[in-house]
Amino acid sequence: MNEVAEKTWFGQPRGLTILFLTNMWELFSYYGMRALLVFYMTKQLLFAQEKASFIYGAYTAAAYFTPIVGGIVADRWLGKRNAVVIGGAIMALGHFMMAFEPLFYAALATIALGNGLFLPSLPSQINDLYAADDPRRGRAYNVYYVGLNIGGFLAPLVCGTLGEVYGWHYGFTAAGIGMFLGLAIYLAGRRYLPAGAPRAAAPAATAAANADDGAPKLWLLLFGIGIAATIFRGAYEQVGNTLPLWIDTSVDRALDGRTIPSTWFLSLNPLLVIVGTPLLLLFWRRRAAARGRETSPAMRMAIGALIVAAAYVLLAALSASSAGARIGWPWMLLFFAVFTLGELYILPTGLGLFARLAPPRLGATTVASWFLAIFSGSLLAGLVGTLWSHVGHPAFFLLLSALAVLAALALRWLDPRVQRRLQHPSG
Repeated sequence: MNEVAEKTWFGQPRGLTILFLTNMWELFSYYGMRALLVFYMTKQLLFAQEKASFIYGAYTAAAYFTPIVGGIVADRWLGKRNAVVIGGAIMALGHFMMAFEPLFYAALATIALGNGLFLPSLPSQINDLYAADDPRRGRAYNVYYVGLNIGGFLAPLVCGTLGEVYGWHYGFTAAGIGMFLGLAIYLAGRRYLPAGAPRAAAPAATAAANADDGAPKLWLLLFGIGIAATIFRGAYEQVGNTLPLWIDTSVDRALDGRTIPSTWFLSLNPLLVIVGTPLLLLFWRRRAAARGRETSPAMRMAIGALIVAAAYVLLAALSASSAGARIGWPWMLLFFAVFTLGELYILPTGLGLFARLAPPRLGATTVASWFLAIFSGSLLAGLVGTLWSHVGHPAFFLLLSALAVLAALALRWLDPRVQRRLQHPSG
């Protein structure tokens, strides 16, 4: 194990804390803006719901497409550290631009561009903190996921409240400040991060990939997992797209004579990630000890997709039984509890799986491939969201459940192939 990894905080390499604090503030900015985006378009810019949902899906898709190019640039030219700093600065600029209505589309494009450099370069550094046989590596992405969801929890409370109560532009400005805080933490803690492998020119990187005789099969396997993740994201991403619209009109948000802001409900998801991850990791460890082995990553992801499907079935049942009346807000606690449990099974596991399968010197590029699945899934979610105003809400939620089930079936089918690849990386 290298010198960086020998220095620990809470039993983990110090660099892991720096990385998740950096991404925590990045997610604060992203989720803060996301919590306001649909409301801003429909209430301030007066866009029709179909247009707002499509723009939301197109933006989130673009934000997760640019990492493909950004990952290649980081691996071959800039290096992961420089890519994080440059990408984060561009994202912060985009968030501040959101405070000016005429710059709306330019701001979205700027954030997506910066995200392309930032997003694949940060989590791909986690693997470099651990030796290949370090038993902590497999759970590091869940620990990292907890840290960054603190930002996701705070964002709707801070940015959402500022935007809904005091003005949309205050919320967007707070998101930009959060991005700058993340950059400051990263720069201050760079001494705890691995230096990384020397950057390779394009021909050398290509040669490294070709040196692995199993590379074509690997990329085909990653493509299959990406297709399943795309289908899942078509359902999952409605949590920031159509679900806030349903909460705004169909949930009784009264509490002690006051009305709970709609954006606050979006904080339930990251809060439950923070609370639930340690309990879930404990459950997984005990289950693995009892069975003598851990559940394979693809099977774990399939279980997560099925759990998310169950969460949407709950919403379909609530919507069908309400007969037009508002449902009590405690039901949203139950929904987000089930939804988040499924998320914890699938999303950090998928990110970690792509990092573990990455060929040498192509870590950022391979992690960027995971974000390509998020790109296509977000685009699918935008298209699915356009159906919100044209079908009944119970039918819409059942459609989302069906998408999650389809993703689970695909992951179950891929599971034996994933296990073989993990056991024989060159095969």
